[in-house]
Amino acid sequence: MRTVGTTSRGVRCPVIREGDDLVKIVTDAILACGEEQGITFQDRDIVAVTEAVVARSQGNYATTEAIAKDCAAKFGTDTVGLTFPILSRNRIAICLKGIAKAFQKAYILMSYPSDEVGNHLFDEDLLDEKGVDPWRDVLTEEQYRSLFGHVKHPFTGVDYVEYYGELFRSQGCEVEFIFANDVRAILPYTKNVLCCDIHSRQRSKRRLLAAGAEKVLLLSDIMTAPVDGSGYNEQFGLLGSNKATEDSVKLFPRDCQHFVDTLAGALRKATGKQIEAMIYGDGAFKDPVGKIWELADPVVSPAYTAGLEGQPNELKLKYLADNDFATLSGDELTAAIKDSISHKDADLKGQMASQGTTPRRLTDLIGSLCDLTSGSGDKGTPIIFIQGYFDNFAKEAK
Repeated sequence: MRTVGTTSRGVRCPVIREGDDLVKIVTDAILACGEEQGITFQDRDIVAVTEAVVARSQGNYATTEAIAKDCAAKFGTDTVGLTFPILSRNRIAICLKGIAKAFQKAYILMSYPSDEVGNHLFDEDLLDEKGVDPWRDVLTEEQYRSLFGHVKHPFTGVDYVEYYGELFRSQGCEVEFIFANDVRAILPYTKNVLCCDIHSRQRSKRRLLAAGAEKVLLLSDIMTAPVDGSGYNEQFGLLGSNKATEDSVKLFPRDCQHFVDTLAGALRKATGKQIEAMIYGDGAFKDPVGKIWELADPVVSPAYTAGLEGQPNELKLKYLADNDFATLSGDELTAAIKDSISHKDADLKGQMASQGTTPRRLTDLIGSLCDLTSGSGDKGTPIIFIQGYFDNFAKEAK
């Protein structure tokens, strides 16, 4: 029996700068990894590259001035409402700084007790203690402070209401906070709204327009084209951006499908194998302690080769062992399970033997594996090399 199934390796490469030939750099790094580790490349191996280095190689950046200019041109008003910005210095603070430059007055609607990705303004148990219904009660900043005080995030030490308020005021923009979980709570204050939520943005826009909003834009509508030579992302705009400097952000990469297809071709030429390629961003996992859902990007993978389409089609081994083959053990049990795998249906959806086998898209699962492998700090492994992901218990050693 083969003792090794799936392996995930973080692969190092030089620090990427604008204009670098990233396809060549990644290909060379994978070949060097193979030589160093004595790896035999196989069809359906996976090479994944973090979105950050793809965007860096493209020079896909935008300044706060460019963001301000785009917002001013698209709204044409001096007052705006912002709804449901997440609580993040890295993800949205610099975007908010640019937005603040474009307006004289901003109303900011904050969801509570947490944002959509699980960053908490305060402990949710305080809602019960204070008798507050987060689905019905709309709070002013004065009411919010009276009820919950000045709470700092336990990990970052930041009071985000204070932080965002100071950020807007520093740009000459008057700011007023409202706290509610119904996006329509912004409309008594202004009919011009920029939805700052990520995964619920289309529903927010639809509900606002139905309730009488005059102009509703999404973060994905800002920086969709160059502004004075800036970077841009025609599909996601500011979504997926990260802080670069105090006055600029790195945008989500563009032309992603072209990159992965070109990379797959280079790997095939170098190895003779059909290696799949993808770009990954945030994984889609949730921290049970910090309660943060990691996915602050609009998608886990903005592009991937065709072999990564779909979702797993797997049998649950322990179900087979405890039910279909409960009387077997040892070699007989192993042989029976391998035979079931070898003859499983092409689509197991709805079958009891597949329950609990993670019914999610392959790219979301693989992207999460990549994000956990590479980390987001100083590991220096922006390339992930995965082998055996599509293996199963029935595959014999060669």
